[in-house]
Amino acid sequence: MTAVTASPLSPELEQPLLAVEAALNQLGDALSRRDAAAIEQHAAELHQHLASAVQRFSEAARTGGVPAALRNRLVRAGGLLAAQRETLARGNASLDRALDVLIPSEPTGLYGASGKAERRSSSGGSFQA
Repeated sequence: MTAVTASPLSPELEQPLLAVEAALNQLGDALSRRDAAAIEQHAAELHQHLASAVQRFSEAARTGGVPAALRNRLVRAGGLLAAQRETLARGNASLDRALDVLIPSEPTGLYGASGKAERRSSSGGSFQA
């Protein structure tokens, strides 16, 4: 029977991963409560914890490898992060649609009220041939 020995890097990897997991859970709670201030705070904390974890995991990968259990947890955390990003993207799209209904953009018809063709240019000026 082969015993699996823990990597000496495991404690250095465990702490940043725990911080990432905690921040993801807090962000998820804030998202479900729709608490904008908490979302912003926890997103900033998550960003910091992710940067630290990526640095530590990169160093570990270069110097001796990452234990499989920690690698699997990191992958799960990445999946949860992707799901939360998707939730935010859907919420933003829904908000954009609601705003478009409430505050319609300028008409983009082919002809203006005077019957002349409307053209938009990036510089705001008009061109004549």
